[in-house]
Amino acid sequence: MEPGSSSDSLGKAERVKGGVTTRLGSVLPNPKIEPFVPRFDHNPNELRSWAKRTGFVSDYSGGTETSANEKNDSALFDLENGLDSGNGETSPKIEIDPVLGRTRPNRGIEIEPVGKNERDGTGKNENQRRRTRDETKFHERKVGLNASGSRNGNAHGIANGNGHRNEVPEVAPVAEPKKEDGVFEIDEKIDVAYGEELSQGGWQRLSGMNYGIRENPGFAPSVYYGLQHYLSLAGSLIFIPLIIVPAMGGTDKDTATVISTMLLVSGITTILHSYFGTRLPLVQGSSFVYLAPALVVMNAREYRNLTEHKFRHIMRELQGAIIVGSIFQSILGFSGLMSLLLRLINPIVVAPTVAAVGLAFFSYGFAQAGSCVEISIPQILLLLVFALVPLSIMLIWTYAFFLTAGGAYNYKGCSPDIPSSNILIDVCRKHAYTMKHCRTDVSNAWRAAAWVRIPYPFQWGIPIFHLRTSMIMIIVSLVTSVDSVGTYHSASLRVNSKPPTPGIVSRGIAMEGFCSILAGLWGSGTGSSTLTENVHTINITKVASRRAVEVGAVFLILFSFVGKVGALLASIPQALAASVLCFMWALIVALGLSTLQYSQTASFRNITIVGVSLFLGLSIPAYFQQYQPESRLILPSYFVAYAAASNGPIHTGSKQLDFALNALMSMNMVVTLLVAFVLDNTVPGSRQERGVYIWSRAEEIATDPSFLSDYALPRKVAKCFCWAKCLGV
Repeated sequence: MEPGSSSDSLGKAERVKGGVTTRLGSVLPNPKIEPFVPRFDHNPNELRSWAKRTGFVSDYSGGTETSANEKNDSALFDLENGLDSGNGETSPKIEIDPVLGRTRPNRGIEIEPVGKNERDGTGKNENQRRRTRDETKFHERKVGLNASGSRNGNAHGIANGNGHRNEVPEVAPVAEPKKEDGVFEIDEKIDVAYGEELSQGGWQRLSGMNYGIRENPGFAPSVYYGLQHYLSLAGSLIFIPLIIVPAMGGTDKDTATVISTMLLVSGITTILHSYFGTRLPLVQGSSFVYLAPALVVMNAREYRNLTEHKFRHIMRELQGAIIVGSIFQSILGFSGLMSLLLRLINPIVVAPTVAAVGLAFFSYGFAQAGSCVEISIPQILLLLVFALVPLSIMLIWTYAFFLTAGGAYNYKGCSPDIPSSNILIDVCRKHAYTMKHCRTDVSNAWRAAAWVRIPYPFQWGIPIFHLRTSMIMIIVSLVTSVDSVGTYHSASLRVNSKPPTPGIVSRGIAMEGFCSILAGLWGSGTGSSTLTENVHTINITKVASRRAVEVGAVFLILFSFVGKVGALLASIPQALAASVLCFMWALIVALGLSTLQYSQTASFRNITIVGVSLFLGLSIPAYFQQYQPESRLILPSYFVAYAAASNGPIHTGSKQLDFALNALMSMNMVVTLLVAFVLDNTVPGSRQERGVYIWSRAEEIATDPSFLSDYALPRKVAKCFCWAKCLGV
């Protein structure tokens, strides 16, 4: 682009000894402004970024390619004194803030007063020499000086010694310099633009993290922070088996085995996702998204009266359904279809869908916790006050132990080991439910579990594949993918990084599908997914180190080999577990609604879509759940909502299809996703109003080393997948 205006070379800087400012005697106060002349001889295919379109020499990029001529032309550049104009005059380098679009100083050309120390022969004092040495290494990687002005086509320029013009863009000054005696004063220091800071990887946002995504705290701190990270997610990792295994007819030993299996699968899948997925420090585990369909399957009519091997039969049914749904999710990611689907998934879709996952279990939460209010209410209060799940569990568990040892749950003539159906005394039958849910010595998992037991694939038998359950899990895998998309975006901004590209999101979804296949083979009862609570955990711990998460995953695998660990966790009283789940489900609702911050929350369009989606997501399933009068006499009240699949109002003539459709329409998260997806993509609204997710572009991987380090696959793995451009490789 031809320059639209020109200016004379900046005058020689005269440093006043002992002063705090530098006076520039020949800065033109009234530069002549000429009309802007656009350039028409450019190739649009070469304009791949904002920097090249505007002619800005960006230092987002950790390094830029320069030709041999450009390197020769830039030989007169001095890191401290700026650009040599050829006649000994110097001028400071002007930079543009890449986000706010205003000027900022080059840290390597900062002007300091001359103190008592005399300059040496080179004209630099000791402080300046030390600063120059430190910043030379930094700017050699970050600043690609365009001495000839021919590479980026900048609008303005300063002549150098070779007669070329070192181009810099014209910008409006932030503040006019003070004029005294015909000379301008330049302040000694100018702050960098708010919200950003210089780092070795590029310009990044201030996040308040103690450790960044690529930082290695060391072995001992990594162990500490890694265990802390997983303990804060204990509600998701260990409490799902406490719900599903007893409902499936499993024993305390089965509960301990499923918990150990979940620990193993969570550790393996987290490491896989950390290396081959999005590479964000996100823990993979048993998601609550899979809990609702698991409850639907286990409450099917044919399983209600099954007594022999009921647990193993239902588990094998779940394994088959999870494997089929996970294969579909992997195909969705590896084929690149997820990149296309991302265009239709926005915060207005993600927010109500994730919130519906937590709201779906309101009938179970306090209905179970209320059996022991002396345990559940203190537990919930501690969680609300301190937000520390492991500490509150240990305190209340100890408190419940003292209540049990003190005889608070002892009733004359009643034994907690006798099932309520065998109790003939009315007073014991009335207290049997309380004893089962409140006592800490009810479970015999500790006595039955072995010290060493390694979970293995197909430990419950060969999976069973049915069309009806497979259809359910395929749709649930879509809900899981939408949940993960919101978590990827929120977590990436929180850990001081740019959002991933659509290809990287597809790669993460594909890896989640593969990890869920492993969960189906091992038989954990649910699929594996990115836990929504990861964002809350990162906010609390202030640790976003990928290495710490990987070290914690290794310890999780080691704990899964110790059978007594799973047995100890299986001994948690059910009332205590239900009270923790009340907090976890409420947290998921809050995290889901917090996604609305990326859209215009005051927009009537948006609040209408979210409100209608949540209301219909609760009301339509309630309509389907009323077609089951016989279930109310057999199942506990908190499981009645998940028995609609066998008695729903849809009748197509195919029992398999009827079961699948009735089950899907009775699940809150599925209906909410369907309503929100249709409304957000049909109701008119601008991109800014909808809060469309802004994902990074694929070419930024090659130009930004920090972006490459955050998301790129390991070098040897990337070579094997070089053909998969749709996966951000």
